[in-house]
Amino acid sequence: VDLVTLGIILGGRLGYAAFYQPDLFGSLALFKLWTGGMSFHGGVIGVVLALLWVSLRNNLNWLRVADYIAVNVPFGMFFGRLANFVNGELYGRQTDVAWAMVFPSDPLQLARHPSQLYQAGLEGLAMAAIMLSLFWLTKARWKPGLLVGVFTIGIATARFINEFFRQPDSHLTEFAASTGLSMGQWLSIPMILVGMAVVAYAISGKSGTAKPVPQEDSASAS
Repeated sequence: VDLVTLGIILGGRLGYAAFYQPDLFGSLALFKLWTGGMSFHGGVIGVVLALLWVSLRNNLNWLRVADYIAVNVPFGMFFGRLANFVNGELYGRQTDVAWAMVFPSDPLQLARHPSQLYQAGLEGLAMAAIMLSLFWLTKARWKPGLLVGVFTIGIATARFINEFFRQPDSHLTEFAASTGLSMGQWLSIPMILVGMAVVAYAISGKSGTAKPVPQEDSASAS
């Protein structure tokens, strides 16, 4: 658990520096986590590497471990986005919709999309419903990689959609305008492709199967 947590922190911070603010490298500001600046996609990379290391060290099926973790992640995403909303950070683009909000931390004091709530709904509640349904109502959990593959596709798609409503970082506004997509959207595209590849691998049966222990066998073993 500690190693995975470290993977989230290091991956999130290094990912932010690499994808959003490269000038942090070579500066002590890179270590000032309290000033903000964490990348979702960098955190994903950090967690994947940490899980891979833990799985190899303990002779565990990496995809199987990732499946069980993927089912729980949406709950963390939900509460994390609610915290972003309460803190008035990562707010949305300017809008005139009826539910637009003015965030105290916004220096321009414009009416904006409460994009944190959109993310809590899609990345949190919607993904939780999908993952729990697959886990309990289907045999997806017996195909290593299927759950984490679906999760990767779903969370990246949700992030891609939400980026249309989220205000880009000030220093990346020009990048989004010139490329047509935000940095978060560009980073979500390879995640979707990777998720699709993992799902195809799991469905093909090449990842193996993980069947429950028969009741009679478990009883005799005890």
